[in-house]
Amino acid sequence: MRRQRQTIVFIDESGSPPRPTRARTWAPRGPTPVLQETFNWKSLSLIGGLALWRFRFQIHAGSIKSLQVIEFLKHLQRHIPGKILILWDGAPIHRSLLVKNYIASAKGRIQVERLPADAPELNPVEYLWGISRRMKSPT
Repeated sequence: MRRQRQTIVFIDESGSPPRPTRARTWAPRGPTPVLQETFNWKSLSLIGGLALWRFRFQIHAGSIKSLQVIEFLKHLQRHIPGKILILWDGAPIHRSLLVKNYIASAKGRIQVERLPADAPELNPVEYLWGISRRMKSPT
């Protein structure tokens, strides 16, 4: 069997409320400081792809939908030469007709393999989202 030259990219999405990060700090005694949120969206979502030595991501207001997945795949094609092997979970947006049609239109440049639904630990992007959540959580 001939070895195929492909770049393997793990992809995952994550959502986050737009609340600012809380942290302990030094401040003069007196009234508690109040942070005012100036974000104009109800939620913030990220889509990220991890390849060897590279992490690429996009931030979107609201939730990730099929069009944002396609936009991210186009982004990967612009920045990764040659064939791309996508490893992701079986989320409905990954299986949507729009995404399937886009992948088919890539004429073999993008191949997709699904990770098992009950094994998020197989996707290293999950660990990156976990680190970012720990950084946000108040202590």
